[in-house]
Amino acid sequence: MADLTTNIGNLVMKNPVMTASGTFGYGEEFSDFIDISRIGGIIVKGTTIKHREGNPYPRMAETPSGMLNAVGLQNKGVDYFIDHIYPRIKDTDTNILVNVSGSTIEDYVATAEKVGELDKIPAIELNISCPNVKEGGMAFGTSCESAAKVVSAVRKAYKKTLIVKLSPNVTNIAEIAMAVEGAGADSVSLINTIMGMAIDAEKRKPLLSTITGGLSGACVKPIALRMVWQVSNAVKIPVVGLGGIMNATDAIEFLLAGASAVEIGTANFIDPTVTIKVIDGINAYLDKHGFKSVKDIIGQLETK
Repeated sequence: MADLTTNIGNLVMKNPVMTASGTFGYGEEFSDFIDISRIGGIIVKGTTIKHREGNPYPRMAETPSGMLNAVGLQNKGVDYFIDHIYPRIKDTDTNILVNVSGSTIEDYVATAEKVGELDKIPAIELNISCPNVKEGGMAFGTSCESAAKVVSAVRKAYKKTLIVKLSPNVTNIAEIAMAVEGAGADSVSLINTIMGMAIDAEKRKPLLSTITGGLSGACVKPIALRMVWQVSNAVKIPVVGLGGIMNATDAIEFLLAGASAVEIGTANFIDPTVTIKVIDGINAYLDKHGFKSVKDIIGQLETK
């Protein structure tokens, strides 16, 4: 049995496997299938300052080797989370992280401040793929300037571990990663979904009400791996890798590319026990290859 513990800033995790926001509910929904305390961390669904209904249906569509979603951050707001959900999940024996989303910098700061007061939430993941409503709807995470601005503002208000989730819908993701590192991020996670669309040829209509949506699943893994490798070579802070991880081998590839931890998303919909299989698979790989610790393989891709 290898040592699977890993660190994201000051956050200590029993293993490098986390669940991606929006694919694992609040964790309790999966407790009938697995012992959720075995997971390194659970990132709960995107939380905003106010209640959001999300986008009209249909807002999910299957694609070859993946899926599109345009759920639109449906949630009951941070106050509801604090009053009704947090008391139910706070004693889970793993790290519970909140994915913080917003449409203005002020919204992000207000939500982060409220979550920051919760003892049992040691970290947040800042979703900067949200449209900035004050600046014409461009996502915060698509320019170095706007990404740094929102991270800097949240950093002043939030004192615990701050992970920033990066959008892949950019020209140079390493530049954005360096910008948020400079603004005070403790870690970056990537990738969020890739913008895509699907069409019903018979009806001559889009499959999603929003026309476009976020692509995830096995089909995005080569892009995600490439971006994680680029970012881990560009920043000094820990990188969390996600995008198309369906099994332990996929997760190991991300660790080799430089990720200190991984998140599993779409695969949870296919197999609700996948997180445990990935944890056990990473351990088996380390034992097979004679590694004592998971840290021994992080960033150990041999490119020469």
